[in-house]
Amino acid sequence: MHTCALCRKEIETDKYFSRKAICPKCGGDLHICLNCRFYSEKAHNKCLESKAEFQRSRDRANFCDFFSFREGAAPPAAASAGTDKTAARKALDDLFKK
Repeated sequence: MHTCALCRKEIETDKYFSRKAICPKCGGDLHICLNCRFYSEKAHNKCLESKAEFQRSRDRANFCDFFSFREGAAPPAAASAGTDKTAARKALDDLFKK
C-alpha cells in the first residue's frame, strides 16, 4: 500500500502505473515528486537523485524517469508545509505589530 501525498489516504497501485494515474480518493496526480522516494526538502532541487531533471511543480504529474513511489507515508515536510508557512507568517506579523 502507498499513501497519496496530497490527501494522506492509503491507495493501491500497480508496480508500474501511468504518468496520468490519479488518486481514487482526491483525484490528484500520483506521478508527482511528493510521492517519490527520492523527494527531500533538504536536497538540492528537492531530489536525492542527482541525475534527475529539475521539476518546477512538485505536486503535478511529471515525466521524471527516476520516479519510484514512496513506501509508507509522505515526508512530514510535505504534510505540514502549509501549516509551517502559516505559522511562520503569523510569527513574522506578530514581530512587527505595533
